[in-house]
Amino acid sequence: MKKLLKRLLNRETVSYLIFGVLTTAVNFVVYDGLLRLGVNYLIANVIAWIAAVLFAYFTNKHFVFRSRDYHLRTVLPEMARFAAGRLVTLGIEQALLYTGVDLLGGNERVIKLLAAVIVVILNYVFSKLFIFKNQKDEKEDPDEN
Repeated sequence: MKKLLKRLLNRETVSYLIFGVLTTAVNFVVYDGLLRLGVNYLIANVIAWIAAVLFAYFTNKHFVFRSRDYHLRTVLPEMARFAAGRLVTLGIEQALLYTGVDLLGGNERVIKLLAAVIVVILNYVFSKLFIFKNQKDEKEDPDEN
């Protein structure tokens, strides 16, 4: 159990959680602001997603996965994979919002919060396995093993 906990609570996952909370805050602030302006919740979600993805790409690249290669030959495909993964989770989030709000009559803020939990987990998996995968584990502390 201790070994599993140590494996789960490393620098990468803790920093992902911290920047994930900040990314989620960006997303929710933009989303809520647009709702207050009368924008449809699905449109507000897409605009909030764009703001959050831009924030998340740079914080995940630099602080979470410590990907320090900023050459265009690296950044462009990396950013394309990042956006593609996020587009998948945006589709999932949109479906959850539509189902929760239009079909089940839930509150758009509550449903958004519930959908965010699923999206954050999926985004981490996509980032770890497909986007920043070329980064070797030199980013981990040597005494974590």
